[in-house]
Amino acid sequence: MATFISVPLKKASEVDLVKPLSKFVTVSYPAGEEQSEYIRAVEELNKLRKNALGRPLDKHESSLEILLRYYDQLCSVEPKFPFSENELCLTFTWKDAFDKGSLFGGSVKLALASLGYEKTCVLFNAAALASQIASEQNLDNDEGLKAAAKYYQLASGAFGHIKDTVLSALNREPTMDISPETVGTLSLIMLAQAQEVFFLKATSDKMKDAVIAKLANQAADFYGDAFKQCQYKDNLPKYFYFQEVLPVLAAKHCIMQANAELHQSILAKQKKRFGEEIARLQHAAELVKTVASRYDEYVSVKDLSDKINRALTAAKKDNDFIYHDRVPEVKDLDHIGKAALVKATAITPPLSQKFTDLFEKMVPMAVQQSMSIYNQRKNETVNRLVGTMREATNLCNGVLASLNLPAALEDLSGDSIPQSIAEKARNIVQQGGLQSIEQLIKDLPELLTRNREILDESLKMLDDEETTDNELRGKFNQRWNRTPSGELYKPLRAEGANFRNILDKAVQADQVVRDRYNTHCDMIALLCKPENELNAAIPSANPTKTLQGSEVVNVLRSQLTQLDEMKAERETLEGEIKAVTFDMSVTFLTALAQDGAINEEQLSLSQLDQLYGAYNQRVQASLRKQEELLGQVQTSHQEFSGLKQSNTEANQREEVLKKLASAHDSYVEISSNLREGTKFYNDLTEILLKFQNKCSDIVFARKTERDELLKELQQSIAREPSAPSFSVPAYQSTPAAPAAGPTPAPRTVFDFISHPQPPPQQPQAKPTPPARPPPPSVTPQAATATTPANIPPSVPPTSNPPPMAPPTQAQGPPYPTYQGYPGYFQMPMGYNPYAYGQFNMSYMPYQATPGQGGYPGAPPAGQPYPGYPQQPPQQQPYYPQQ
Repeated sequence: MATFISVPLKKASEVDLVKPLSKFVTVSYPAGEEQSEYIRAVEELNKLRKNALGRPLDKHESSLEILLRYYDQLCSVEPKFPFSENELCLTFTWKDAFDKGSLFGGSVKLALASLGYEKTCVLFNAAALASQIASEQNLDNDEGLKAAAKYYQLASGAFGHIKDTVLSALNREPTMDISPETVGTLSLIMLAQAQEVFFLKATSDKMKDAVIAKLANQAADFYGDAFKQCQYKDNLPKYFYFQEVLPVLAAKHCIMQANAELHQSILAKQKKRFGEEIARLQHAAELVKTVASRYDEYVSVKDLSDKINRALTAAKKDNDFIYHDRVPEVKDLDHIGKAALVKATAITPPLSQKFTDLFEKMVPMAVQQSMSIYNQRKNETVNRLVGTMREATNLCNGVLASLNLPAALEDLSGDSIPQSIAEKARNIVQQGGLQSIEQLIKDLPELLTRNREILDESLKMLDDEETTDNELRGKFNQRWNRTPSGELYKPLRAEGANFRNILDKAVQADQVVRDRYNTHCDMIALLCKPENELNAAIPSANPTKTLQGSEVVNVLRSQLTQLDEMKAERETLEGEIKAVTFDMSVTFLTALAQDGAINEEQLSLSQLDQLYGAYNQRVQASLRKQEELLGQVQTSHQEFSGLKQSNTEANQREEVLKKLASAHDSYVEISSNLREGTKFYNDLTEILLKFQNKCSDIVFARKTERDELLKELQQSIAREPSAPSFSVPAYQSTPAAPAAGPTPAPRTVFDFISHPQPPPQQPQAKPTPPARPPPPSVTPQAATATTPANIPPSVPPTSNPPPMAPPTQAQGPPYPTYQGYPGYFQMPMGYNPYAYGQFNMSYMPYQATPGQGGYPGAPPAGQPYPGYPQQPPQQQPYYPQQ
């Protein structure tokens, strides 16, 4: 029953990605570190493809990780290169996974200049490998079950994704293995197998029979759908693969349905429905019998069949003798419910857990230039609109201050503080007065110094590491084979130079604010004084109370109110203009991919007009309204001035009030500038800290790399000889130990058994063994005299005759012998390769081991050795078999 279906992988032809992609990078990007980085990324991409497609993959998660990482990289790189037949043409060739072709025609394959085709085939291989990994899992433990379910669902999701996207990705008819019909069927099969794994998990966990029955029934339903889709598709059955899969699907459908009936019968038994129990078991037995008769060569159901038959026999016996419950027809039984616990995994890159985009920073040069020009145009538009409104507001304030409005309308008594001046004084006091501005001015140098220290420390880390690297490079020369720090730190140094330039400009802006503050410092200090001191500092004039309530005063006040409302509208409008954002990179990338070039001016102006056209109209309307109101104010003020009494005291008073109004406006602007400067320095501090961390990380990595390289160099230097090799005199060499006596002859088989010794070292060159003599005639009695080699004869039986005296001659070659064949040992021996090549060599005297008895002598002719097992008479080989 543990038969699971896996999918074979497609085979890809080799494609050189380095040459075309490197050429595109070289054309699109100027020479430098950035270009080199992208070329290295292209080489890494090529290596990744070879690892994923250019070699057989093991059925392991690490191999699947490589495939998924390559797929993620293709998804990431697709919008960054103009892959097309007329621009960046890369032709990818893949073979059909199922249709192997004919003997003479070769395999079916398809070549397309489409990155979408490559992505589809890679995802197909990822799904196929996931199915193979799942089929290799050990389903006897929870880890294996969980892994199998995970990979089957991943395979199902991948095949389903191909079904939905293959036609739009290829824009032509695909091969049958990646056609929507095929991958749709494979997705169903994988989902059914995942459901079966959940059924096995529930069975092993001994869950409730009702739950297991529903899981099995759902799995049977999935297998049935997959079987029908295979059967009804015209093109699928011609594949040999699907000819093998069809019976497995049919068998699995029946098996899962039989399991559902089996567990439902247990539930019926628990509910005292014994007739239903028997009916379901009979149905399950029929299903298993069908599988055994039709699909036995694909799936074994012996264990399941035995289990069902035992349960059926017991149920019938109990029902016949005890319950006598009626057995209903199968069609009358209630349908078993279904529980789907599986779902195809959604394919949303990145799928790899360790994916890092090799081209993360890459933007085509044309897009980069267009984005830079677009941002300049946008900033110019924003600054122009905001600047126009601020200039108009300053102009309005200046005109009103020159006319001493609105203070002149409020100073009709000539001896009290005008209401507007009093409000401005209170406003300055509420904002902190001079103390607030002086504190902000005092903080700026500290913030500036902090930022400079962070930047200097960051660059100093780079300088110190680069100095060390140059010193070691000069010391080890060619052995110091790592990237020079000077080249590695170019981007960081450029970034640091940019930060230093920003700080220099900020210092200049801070000085402008200080100069303006010094100009208006006295009047701002006057506004900060108590009301009685402020009133005493303002010159008094003759009263003009007769103008109080006149029509011209009311008209002027109404006009000034309209101007205040207009200023408030401008502040809101300025915030809206600054908040407008739009990403033009997508527009430029689309234009580059479609047209091969970017008409930046047309695209930018068109987009900016859409973004800021309405705001421009509102600004112009505000300017026209201000011009109209100021004209009316000037006319009304002339009429108002004509009614006032003019004298020296009045002129002095009006001049002081004008300076106080101007000082308030300057205070508000200076405060705003100083707060913006403080925020700028604080924000810059965060950026510089990130820059410092970046420098620290790369310096730490370089130090680690330096230490490892130094360690390797030290080891290599230590291994090098300090002087050339020389020969040692012969008399200084260690002399060989003198031999204690003549070299003993090789031991016999019995000697080795009686005294186990380690095997002697083989000589460097073995001489050719001598020609063996012809075999003698062997009598049956002699044949039985052979002693098994595994019986040690060191302790002879008491019935043995006394040992024979050793021969007076030296021992010759250990050839075997038998009784009646003189001159040789009486037991078979192992072949000896030593140079005893003559049969008539003299024998060495036998040296008996102290405390050990000699070898037993031969028994009388025709009698076997006593104490040894007897063998039937047979023809013995002359030499022992090797």
